[in-house]
Amino acid sequence: MKFLKRPISLQAECMILSAFTLAAYHIPFFRLVLDKIEGGFNGVLITAGLAVLMLALNHFFYYLVLYTGRFVGRCILAFTFVADAISLYFINSYEVLITDSMMGNVFNTQFSEASGFFSLAAVLYVLFLGVIPCIFIFAAKTDFGSFKRFMANIGLALGLAVGIAFVNIQNWPWIDRNSTELGSLLMPWSYTVNTVRFYNGEKKRNQKEILLPDAQISNDSKDVCILIIGESARRDHFSLYGYEKPTNPLLAEDDVTALIANSAATYTTAGVKAILDHQPTGKLYEILPNYMYRTGVDVIWRTSNWGEPPVHIEKYHTVRDLKKMYPDADDRYDGILLTGLKEEIMSSEKDKILVILHTNTSHGPTYNKKYPTEFERFTPVCTTVEMSKANPQELMNAYDNSVLYTDYLIHSAIEILKEIPDRRACMLYVSDHGESLGEGNLYMHGVPMSIAPKEQVEIPFIVWTSEDAAEVKELDEVGQYHVFHSVMDFLGVESPIFDEDKNIFK
Repeated sequence: MKFLKRPISLQAECMILSAFTLAAYHIPFFRLVLDKIEGGFNGVLITAGLAVLMLALNHFFYYLVLYTGRFVGRCILAFTFVADAISLYFINSYEVLITDSMMGNVFNTQFSEASGFFSLAAVLYVLFLGVIPCIFIFAAKTDFGSFKRFMANIGLALGLAVGIAFVNIQNWPWIDRNSTELGSLLMPWSYTVNTVRFYNGEKKRNQKEILLPDAQISNDSKDVCILIIGESARRDHFSLYGYEKPTNPLLAEDDVTALIANSAATYTTAGVKAILDHQPTGKLYEILPNYMYRTGVDVIWRTSNWGEPPVHIEKYHTVRDLKKMYPDADDRYDGILLTGLKEEIMSSEKDKILVILHTNTSHGPTYNKKYPTEFERFTPVCTTVEMSKANPQELMNAYDNSVLYTDYLIHSAIEILKEIPDRRACMLYVSDHGESLGEGNLYMHGVPMSIAPKEQVEIPFIVWTSEDAAEVKELDEVGQYHVFHSVMDFLGVESPIFDEDKNIFK
C-alpha cells in the first residue's frame, strides 16, 4: 500500500481506473462481441475499436467527475464501481441483460425477494470488484493539476473517442443492429442510461389514468369470476400442455380448457398491465379492476406480488393485510390468498363479483422456497441462488414443484367456486410471462421482446367454467389482452370498447 502514499497525477489515476473498468467488468461484453462478429480484419477493427472507445470515454468521465467534484466526485465513482460489481454478479450468475425492463424488475422487487438473489459469491464480487477499487479512489493522493491540463486531457479523450468512431464508421450498422445487447453489458452506462429510460417510460405511463367509456351491466344474473395472475409460469412445464412430468395432477381431473397463449412482455410490470388492459397501448388507460369497480362490480384484489398498475378499488388486500385478517394463516406461501375467500365472496351483496389473485408462486431464483414441503415431489431440488452453477435437473425439479403448487392453487380456487351457491362461475389463470431455466445460458426473465426466447414468452392460459356458464370458443391462440374482454362478457358488462375478437367465451 506504499504506492498510495505517493502523489499520483489525475491523468494516471483515471487511466488506471479506466483500464480496471475495461478488464474487470467487460468480459461478458467482449464475449458477446466475439460471438456476434465475423472473423477477419473487420472483426479485429470492431473489437479493438470498442475497447479503445470504452477506455477513452471512461477516462473522460472519470477525469471530469474527479476534477470538478473532488470528494463528491470520489463518492460518485465509488458508487459506480460497487454498482458495476453487483451488475456483473447478476450478469454472470443469471445471464441477464441490464435493459430498461430489467431495471424495472429491480425497482419493483421487494427486499424480501431481492435478498434471495445474494450469496457468498455476491459478497466476493462486491468486495474484490467494488470495495477494493473504492479504497484506491479514496486513498490515492491525487495531483489534480492545472485547469489547462484538465482541458487538454478531456479534449484528448474526446478527440480519441471521435477518431475511433470515425475509423469504425463502416461498422456502425453492425453496432446499431446489436446495440440493445451491447448496451446492456456496458458499465456503468447500462444501468444508468436504462434507469433513466425506465423512469421516463414510467412517467409517461403513469400520467393520470385515462378513463374508458362508461359501461353498464346488461343483466341481473349472479356471476363470479376469479382471475389468477401467475408469476413466471412457462407453458411447456404444465402437464396440461404435454409436459412429461405430472405437474398438473389436480387440474387434469378438473374440466378445464388449456389455451395456447403468448405474453406481451417478459417482465412483471408490463405483463400484468397487458393482462389488465383492453388493448396494447403505451398509455395508462383504466385497467380491468378499476373499470369493473366503477361500473358496479364488486372487485376483490388479493396480492403476494408487486409491479401492478394503480388499483383503485375498496377491497385491495396484500399478504400483510390478509395476515391481519386471518392471524392463523401461513403467510409464507400463496395459499394465504385463498384464506377466507369463499366467505368474502358469499358476503357480497352485489350480483357481479370479480376476484383477482396476483400470485408469486414461480418467481426465481429461490423456486424451492415458493411451495410447502408437501409439494416437493420432484427431487432433488436446487437450493443455490447462483442459477448458472446449479445442477440443471435440480433446478428443473425446484421449478416444477412450484408449478405443482400452482396446480393446487388453481384447483383450490375452482373448488371454492363450486361451493358458491346460485352463481355462475368461471376461473381464468394467465401468467405474466415465462421463465428461462438455463436454455441458451439464460435464466429467469426480462430479455427484450425483440430477442426473447420462447421460454420467456410462451405462457399457460387455463379456463374453467361452471356447468351453467358460457362455453369456451375453439381458438388456435390467445393473448393476455383477451382477459379484459372475456371478463367483461362473462360478467355481462356492455361497453363501446368491447372487442368480440378478444372474447374467449361463446
